[in-house]
Amino acid sequence: MLVLALDTATPAVTAGVVELTAGSPPRLLAQRVTVNAKAHGELLTPHVQEAMAEAGRALSELDAVVCGAGPGPFTGLRVGLVTAAALGQALNRPVYPVATPDAIALDACTGAPLLVATDARRKEVYWATYDAAGRRTDGPHVDRPAEVPAKLRQTPQRAAGEGARIYADVLGLPLVDALHPSPVSLVAVAAEELLAGARPAALTPLYLRRPDAVEPTGRKRVTR
Repeated sequence: MLVLALDTATPAVTAGVVELTAGSPPRLLAQRVTVNAKAHGELLTPHVQEAMAEAGRALSELDAVVCGAGPGPFTGLRVGLVTAAALGQALNRPVYPVATPDAIALDACTGAPLLVATDARRKEVYWATYDAAGRRTDGPHVDRPAEVPAKLRQTPQRAAGEGARIYADVLGLPLVDALHPSPVSLVAVAAEELLAGARPAALTPLYLRRPDAVEPTGRKRVTR
């Protein structure tokens, strides 16, 4: 299978072309990754085009799209999901959402209990925990870093993700060099569904927060 992997749930703008074969780990053909929290909208489509060109494949050859569904900040996360949905509709291909921390956990590959924490801004982190095999055991949640240790149901031995790096002194765990999800790990999370041709879950963003914008409750007074 030829799969396009996208993620914009972290400051990294990620697009990659991955080949998936039953019985073998996903194989990266090409990728474009730029860490810029303010450029998801500008960079994602060019990254897709460049990765496809480097892989020597056309969009019409894709069998599926995999997209990180967060949790992540509103604006950046929407860019990836909308782009994935648009490509899926235009190409008539299935789009599989995956939790972004699940992919980071696979990249970390510690073989020990793990905490994945990404930057939620507002001095908070999105976090989830994983067992030694990389299976999620709790989360994702959003909290202030100082509140996370008291809420852990198990004791992680390592931490990964941009949030874990930023708040390493608060979380107090050794860091693993896995800050953002890779295209290979995104596809690996969804590999079983992809190979089985399963119907994708709804492409629903994991915001974990209510939007800041609120509907006006009354008319504004106009003065002359």
